[in-house]
Amino acid sequence: MKLEVTELGPVKRAFKIEVPSEEVNRHFSQAYAELSRQVHIPGFRPGKAPRALLEQRYAKAVEEDLVRRLIPDYYGKAVREAGVVPVQVEVPPLERLKIKKDSAFSFTATVEIKPKIELRDYRAPNPISLKKDSRTVTEEQLAQTLEALREQQAQLDAAPEGKPLAEGDFAGLDIQGYLNGAALEHAKQDGQVHRVGSKGLVLGLEVDPHLLGKKSGETVEIVQPYPVTHPDATLAGKSVGFRVTVKAVKHKRLPTLDDEFAKDCGPYNSLDELKEKLRGEMDRALQRDIEAGYKDQVIKRLQDTHHFDLPESMVERELQALVRQHFEAERRRKGKGGQDTGPADQAGEVTRLRAEHAEEAKRRVKLSLILEAIADKEGLTVTQEDLETDIRRMAAELRLNIEDVQRLIQAGGQDALDDLRSRILAEKALEYVYRQAMIQG
Repeated sequence: MKLEVTELGPVKRAFKIEVPSEEVNRHFSQAYAELSRQVHIPGFRPGKAPRALLEQRYAKAVEEDLVRRLIPDYYGKAVREAGVVPVQVEVPPLERLKIKKDSAFSFTATVEIKPKIELRDYRAPNPISLKKDSRTVTEEQLAQTLEALREQQAQLDAAPEGKPLAEGDFAGLDIQGYLNGAALEHAKQDGQVHRVGSKGLVLGLEVDPHLLGKKSGETVEIVQPYPVTHPDATLAGKSVGFRVTVKAVKHKRLPTLDDEFAKDCGPYNSLDELKEKLRGEMDRALQRDIEAGYKDQVIKRLQDTHHFDLPESMVERELQALVRQHFEAERRRKGKGGQDTGPADQAGEVTRLRAEHAEEAKRRVKLSLILEAIADKEGLTVTQEDLETDIRRMAAELRLNIEDVQRLIQAGGQDALDDLRSRILAEKALEYVYRQAMIQG
């Protein structure tokens, strides 16, 4: 094989690959020998048909098959000979490539490669320096957490008879909508509990201004106009009257912060024991947040101190992934009842999102290449145990069985497994650099 490599840019190469005529003839001979054993030609036993007859009948099919076979084979050899790591390859359309016996076979592949990265200092004797995060769990934060627990344990008690509704009170409501004096079945709700002053909507109504000062048993009338563009044709452009009846007035009773309260919260014998447990959990959460902040500092330093050209295909794949994640999140947020945007609107949204996420895609690709280079230099690898640990973590986060997560990964094929390994390796490389860093003070 003859290989000529032309540099088209920092991360792009043109490979001109030539397969000598003697190798071409060898592949033709092997192809026709295999074909002879497979086809049945009247008058000849399997494997005994003359090659000239096979060429007469099957020359075009054999040539097309050889092109499909030889391109990946010799491209792979060229990559190994050139010593590069390709991220994308483009070859001419196969129908434009011709191969003939007794002639060399040539083709050109345009290859985008991973850049060679000259790693900067990230470990002793010149580790990355981090600004110290001195946050601790305060008594005020602990008190706020205890107050949140009290809110969870709160009970609603009936207010004294005749007490008017005030902000912070809870109202038990029955609501019925009417159109032209006729009750609307789909505009009815009984037993709705609403906190006055929350500004929450009930059946799409803003009820707070109408409830203040009302007592149990009293009724208020609310008129709600609907625009002509309303999706329900029976309501579009019309006004619906709602009758809201206050069935009950209740107020929230918070439990006393004492040992009995602690026992109600779980397996605790005293309020002090509950506080100790909460403080420990809050401290662990804070330490995770501080560590995440330190790693953000490490990431920024790695990105700021390394400069190299990025493969366009890697940036494009990352950008497409970011846009896809946005639309998937939107679909989950809207739920099954959400209305999809039209093709024109979606195209405009894609354009906007691509512009919005372009720099983030570049940052992600740059970081992944830096961490990959660090992992390679430090001999970091992904073990089977690493994979199993990460799958267990994903199963816990997604609230799925481990077997279900494994099936999801298997359904994605080798690409999904490679992506998982790459992510784990990047996390190990980042953890390595973080552990080498020096925290000031």
